[in-house]
Formats: sequence, structure tokens, C-alpha cells
Amino acid sequence: MSKKNSSANLSLTINKHKEFSKIYLLFKSKLNLLKKKSFLIAVSGGPDSLALTALSKLYSYETKCKFFYVLVDHNLRKNSSKEAKLVKQLLSKHKIPLRIMKNKKKIDHNIQNLAREIRYNFLTSFCKKKKIPVILTAHNLEDQVETFFIRLSRGSGLDGLSSMRPINKLNKTVTLARPLLEVKKEKLINISNKIFGGYFKDPSNRSKKFLRIRIRKLKIPLESSGINYDRIFQSIKNLASSRDTLNLYFMNIYKDVVVKEKNKILIDFTDLNKLNTEMQMRVLKKAIKDVMKSYYSPRSKKILNLLNNVKLSLTAKLTLGGCVIMRHKNHLIVKKEIKV
Repeated sequence: MSKKNSSANLSLTINKHKEFSKIYLLFKSKLNLLKKKSFLIAVSGGPDSLALTALSKLYSYETKCKFFYVLVDHNLRKNSSKEAKLVKQLLSKHKIPLRIMKNKKKIDHNIQNLAREIRYNFLTSFCKKKKIPVILTAHNLEDQVETFFIRLSRGSGLDGLSSMRPINKLNKTVTLARPLLEVKKEKLINISNKIFGGYFKDPSNRSKKFLRIRIRKLKIPLESSGINYDRIFQSIKNLASSRDTLNLYFMNIYKDVVVKEKNKILIDFTDLNKLNTEMQMRVLKKAIKDVMKSYYSPRSKKILNLLNNVKLSLTAKLTLGGCVIMRHKNHLIVKKEIKV
């Protein structure tokens, strides 16, 4: 099939279905706001990422934007490499080139978190090499609600319960965008089925050893009990709005209590103690993230324990999130931990 015919068929399939067209217009508006000329699509082979792939391909036909399609094979299952090649073959039928990147590091604990970290390391490295400013992922409405419940179960505060942001800076040059957060998974499955004739199922998505999967299986009984996912999603958006307002206030506080030096951050301990516990924890979280230049920060429970420990000792020297946190006179010093 020629590029012209492929473009026409994809456009016809999307636009002749009212629901598909509505999702595409939403996706298009999100990408237009980013005002970038190249994007990386994080592909897995599941229905969400395949729907994202189809939407991005149509967008590429309508604009001069360039898309790179990358699948990270975590090498967690015996057939993972074979499955990755099948995804590549499927996309190639639609003139979509897929780059497969294989992880060689062993993942034998904290599997989902480590796999996510490795995946983003691969993707950001690829972006740096190709000078791609934005990674697009196919996180959807159900993913957002599941994240809310996961964080609720861990006792998260406002930041955690606000769940995933639509746009995040991963580092100085790469932004992570989630243009499908408002879209239900069922609709993405329909797009994937219609465009690609199906999708690939990850066996780990049926494993009850993962908290996210256990929560996912609660959707039907929750909704039958009157706990509607659309309503929960609206609550998440309200929480996110409150979080963003609080963050504006927090950033002014952070500038007042923190001094950034070349390889460390100094926190004025007297000024820190004047703040309430929530703000103290936020200062420490951001200081650790800034020193490590990391996307994720340590969990609130660990931050609170660290905060309590440094208050108890004038000579405290603790480690958290790859950092050493020391008390010295009237300052907390946060710097990278040097491992020997």
C-alpha cells in the first residue's frame, strides 16, 4: 500500500466514526498546543499505545511533524522478544517503522517501578540522540483513576492524589506528554481493533501480584456499586487544580529557604522549621529531585521519617533517593551520595 493510500484509508477510518473523530480532534488540539516538530511514541503493542500510534500517524499526514516509534523490550518474559517483533511486523504493514530497544539489565524486584524507570531511561536517551523534545505515552482515564487508588492506598497527600500530570519535564530537553488522559480505554481498544485488527495482550496484566492489576479488577464491582470512574476522574482534576495553586505558593517559599550551589543544595534550617510539615516535606522532596535531576521523588513516608530524624540530631547524616542529607550548623546540606 502506498503512503498516499495508507493516509487516505487511515483518515477515512478515523473520520467516518464520530467517536474516533472526536478523540482525534482532542489529540490534535493537545499536540498543537505543544508546538513541536518531532515526537517519540512509546509503543508497547497494547490497545492504548496502538491507538496512540494510529492517531499520531494521521497527525503526521496532516502536518510536517516527524514521529519516532520506539518499543522497549524489558526482557521479563521468555517470549518478549518474539512479541516485540510481531508488533514491529504489524506496524510495518501500515508503513510505520518501529525501533526495538532491548533491556539487558536483570529486573528481579520492584518489577513495575524498575521497568518504568528503565523504559524512560531508554526513551530519553533516544530523544537526546535524535534531538526529540517530546515523548508521548498512551495513559488513559482508567490509568489515571488506578493511579489515584494506588496512591490513596499508600496514604498519599495532595500531590499523589492528583495522579499523573498531562505534561511533565523529564529533564532539561525532554518533556513527557499524555494526550489521552481524558479518553476511556474502551474507546482506544475500539480504535486499535478497527485500524490494526487487534492488539497484543501482556500476560503480566492478569497477574494479581501487582497492586495496579488488583485495583484494575475492582472497576466493575465499584461501578456497579455507584462509584463512577468519570466522577473520580473529575475529582482528580479538581485536586490537580488545587495542587497547581499550592505549587505557586510553594515555589516562592522554596526560593526563600534554599541556596543552590554547584553540587549541593543548602536549606536554611531555621526558616525550614517555621513552615508546616507539608511544606517542609515539599522542600526536601524538591531538593532531592533537583540534586539528582530525577523525575520521581522519594515517597512521602520516607521524607517524613528523614525530616523527623534530622530534627532529633544536630549531627544527622542520612541517605535517601541517592542523596546524602547532613545537618551542619544552621543548614541542611543535600548532595549526591558517593558510593564506593
